Amino acid sequence: MNKFIVILLFFCFNIYCQKNTNPKENDSLKAEKLEEVILTATRTERQLSSIPLPVTLISGSTIKKSGSVRIDDILAEQTGLILATDESGFEGIQIQGIDSDYTLILMDGVPLVGRSSGNFDLSRLTVGNIKQIEVVKGPTSSLYGSEALAGVINIITEKPKNEKLTGRASYRIGSFTAQDMNLSLQQKKGKIRYALFGNRFSRDKYVLEPNDSDRSITVNPIENYTLNGKFYYDINNNIKLSASGRYFDQLQNSGFSFTDTDGDGQEIIVNAEGEALERDLNTLLKLDQNWSEKFNTTYEFYYTNYIAEDISRDTETSDIVFNNLFDQKLLRAEIRGNNIIKGMGTITTGVGYQYDFLDRTLFENEVSFNSQYVYTQFDMIPLENLNIIIGVRFDNHSEYSNQVSPKFAFNYKITDQLSIKGSTGYGFKAPDFRQLYLNFTNPSVGYSVLGYKTVPKELQLLFDQGQLAFGDNLTPDQGQARVNELIATFDNDLEAESSIGYNIGLNYRQSKKLILDINFFRNDFRNLIDTFVLARKTNGQNVFSYQNFDEIYTEGIEFSATYNIFENLEISGGYQLLYAFNKDIKKQVENGELFVRDENLTSIVLSKDDHYGFFNRSRHNGNLKVFWDIKKWDLNVNARAIYRSKYGLGDTNGNGTFDTFDDDAVVVDGFATLNIAASKKLFKKFEIQAGADNILNYQNINIPGNPGTRGYVRVNYQF
Repeated sequence: MNKFIVILLFFCFNIYCQKNTNPKENDSLKAEKLEEVILTATRTERQLSSIPLPVTLISGSTIKKSGSVRIDDILAEQTGLILATDESGFEGIQIQGIDSDYTLILMDGVPLVGRSSGNFDLSRLTVGNIKQIEVVKGPTSSLYGSEALAGVINIITEKPKNEKLTGRASYRIGSFTAQDMNLSLQQKKGKIRYALFGNRFSRDKYVLEPNDSDRSITVNPIENYTLNGKFYYDINNNIKLSASGRYFDQLQNSGFSFTDTDGDGQEIIVNAEGEALERDLNTLLKLDQNWSEKFNTTYEFYYTNYIAEDISRDTETSDIVFNNLFDQKLLRAEIRGNNIIKGMGTITTGVGYQYDFLDRTLFENEVSFNSQYVYTQFDMIPLENLNIIIGVRFDNHSEYSNQVSPKFAFNYKITDQLSIKGSTGYGFKAPDFRQLYLNFTNPSVGYSVLGYKTVPKELQLLFDQGQLAFGDNLTPDQGQARVNELIATFDNDLEAESSIGYNIGLNYRQSKKLILDINFFRNDFRNLIDTFVLARKTNGQNVFSYQNFDEIYTEGIEFSATYNIFENLEISGGYQLLYAFNKDIKKQVENGELFVRDENLTSIVLSKDDHYGFFNRSRHNGNLKVFWDIKKWDLNVNARAIYRSKYGLGDTNGNGTFDTFDDDAVVVDGFATLNIAASKKLFKKFEIQAGADNILNYQNINIPGNPGTRGYVRVNYQF
């Protein structure tokens, strides 16, 4: 804490020293006011083409033309971003082959919470008021801390610009009675600006029956509302105050059946119905102050609260059979400053405090974290054609060891059209509440999962209750000694997961006619947290807990190209080649030490050709898009195709890897989806749009978010 206070004092001293910076000095790094301006990669405005990091920018106009209504739909169409479904049925976005658990989700620069099952559910975010989406690939913990191990997705909402009141309203209806309604208002009036937005989305249930009706899945109906407000007050030309708030409310009905036993021990089928509630509140208070043209500071105070509650009752007795509460709060205060030093570059420095709180049914007690952090970044141009970024962040956390996250990046302009860029950085993900404090016993099967911090107390309790079996006849004292040995292995803290990422690539831009990007990446991970068998219970089931052990890596190539055939006809495409392996298992395969059983139950050595690598990763991913503006008809037509090659969902033969001998039931074969949309302007203020997603009607029981072909019609009114 003393170190943190010293750094804070240094930050304040830096503010004081720079107050008298000459306001007339030229800013060699000041971003041009162009449409393609990125904020997320450096925490300052930078032109997209000049950023020395792998970044994807999705503009509001692209989102509008595509007809997408939720964030996950539009992200799934981008190169290197894969919408992946895990075995639980939850979807998340992979970046460079890294699970969605390790991607930080921001809205207007502040974090969103609510990972009740690991993945962040992006489908709860509407695109109705989105200005642009920025995706920074690779470890970004030097600026954003934990969870930015794979990268950052920043969803930036619209700001008011016009003096007179403007707005738009839209209504869309599609398959499964999916309805999406938007209303937005904006105005700039003197020193005051405001933007208001509301969205309602609903969809009926649908049933997935690809081939086997016995495995059909019913995806339940859903209804949600989003309200968003942004207010700005310009105190004077140099001090601007803003406040924003977002509220999300969702209701999803549920119904399921399970086998239970009655009072006589006879098996019975219990039918249950219930509802899942979600509420998400975000509030941000922000003050921007320009001390001079060379120095500015930003003060932020942010609070968010995410609540999810599932309640199910027996349809006959009305007894509660399932009740699960997830209530997470986050409070953050941050001060950030940008200082432009003549002839050197821009120094960005930030310092902040964060408090996390979680109340969950599966936890014995309410739990909380607190952390303090400081970061600094030097964005400089030492040579005319060379831009270098050096950054580092220090995190002091209440529950795990301190983290230092450095970063280095460069962009060298070989010619006016061709540049080479590269970066390396450190990323980390702190152990989450679930891994530290979970205390769960499955009532029907009987296995237990204990969070790392709960093991000493709960393992001792299981032993005292006579529920632990050690496989041999031990005296009570010997059994206690064995328990003490196991508990002793939990004396040290669970380490934060970490990675070192490398990216290097080429960028070619021939004005707006042709844009080419190629990027080679590698991410090496250490201390991955996963479950392991801690002990055996007398009922034959296991006691699981968490530990650091796995080491994996992902590496590959990403290529994207955009070509304007004519002024109003654009074609673009992208491809990712991905390799993702567990290092230990790959070494066993290379040494001929890993055995599997074939269809005749004969043990054979797993070869390199049969070893595909880590689960839920496709070797090949690609997309192809065509956008055509026919101005004389006020018509826009576009088509987007996405391809994903074969991948495995889970391990069925017990060797910890995906290979040719895994059961086909958990293998998803390669597939393609095709989406089209057409928009036509009518009477200046109206626009009608029609489209269809997944025209090829691809369905798979393991991808519940894809119910097949979905058509829609939307009407927009601009005023």
